[in-house]
Amino acid sequence: MVTKKEYIEYLISTPINYTCTNLAKHLDGVSHDAVNDYLHREHLTASHLWEQVKPLLKDSPDAYLIVDDSVQAKKHARKMDLVKRQYSGNEGGVVQGIGVVNLVHSDGEDYYPIDFRIYAKVMDGKSKNDHFREMLLNAKHDKGIQAQTVLFDSWYGSWENLKLVNRLGMIFFTTLKSNRLVSLSKEQGYIHLDEIDWTPDRLQYGVSIKLKQVPFRVQLFKVVLPNGDIDWIITNSEASLTTDDVQDEDAKRWQVEQLHRELKQLTGIEKCQCRKQRAQRNHIACCYQAWLAIKVKAGIVGKTLYALVHDLLYEFLRAELRDPRIPALITV
Repeated sequence: MVTKKEYIEYLISTPINYTCTNLAKHLDGVSHDAVNDYLHREHLTASHLWEQVKPLLKDSPDAYLIVDDSVQAKKHARKMDLVKRQYSGNEGGVVQGIGVVNLVHSDGEDYYPIDFRIYAKVMDGKSKNDHFREMLLNAKHDKGIQAQTVLFDSWYGSWENLKLVNRLGMIFFTTLKSNRLVSLSKEQGYIHLDEIDWTPDRLQYGVSIKLKQVPFRVQLFKVVLPNGDIDWIITNSEASLTTDDVQDEDAKRWQVEQLHRELKQLTGIEKCQCRKQRAQRNHIACCYQAWLAIKVKAGIVGKTLYALVHDLLYEFLRAELRDPRIPALITV
């Protein structure tokens, strides 16, 4: 029999191979069937992660909630539950994979996932935006999160989401797609973003606009990136903000991207080969807890997550060089 603790520690320790077979080979008295049975038997959810994360948060009204999704690529999957063709920003195109929507809490410096949802519309009928709203409501009403600012990209910039954030008394910073229509005044009607006359004052302080089906005005900012690309950022904040201020707030979204990379590179979240959806869900849930264990230990010893995991192999190599189990045949 395999325990949750053993499976999570396996995810932390194995360098490449994350399969049930590999765990069975390295854990005394455990068979492949026992590992497979564990993944199909458990019913792990994001609530188990929240129980461990809650005491670690530095929550306050000045904190942030960040929403974004990630695709766990399954390029060679043929008959695997939860896998569907979907767009992956990491891959820069449509790939086969399992979509996960994440809600991350940040105090501006440190970040922790506090909720995640598997995107499986065929099974539960829920879109990514449905998960967005459910997680946000759960964070505020059930978890009691105090954070007042929500960061997300244009995928989640629907009028339903903007209205919800505003109704909750929260501040949002999000990007708009370049083809979104906006209105500066009733007389002018709706126009494309690039039709706005960007005076020096508007470039520095933004411009008040109206979006379709959104009953309140928002401030729009044009952010020109170093490579010449343009980010269109909106906020419902009533503070006097400059474009630099807004860009600094929006830049905090990089933390959720960092989480996505760490989950993929340090926990094997994409590597489970089980076909059934329950096993995939349990594996993914264990990967979040493996990440959390690495995160906490890294903070204690003052290292990055990558350095901490690298040290596991570092010590193994040092031991082998001191006393090789397979010595070279030559003597000099």
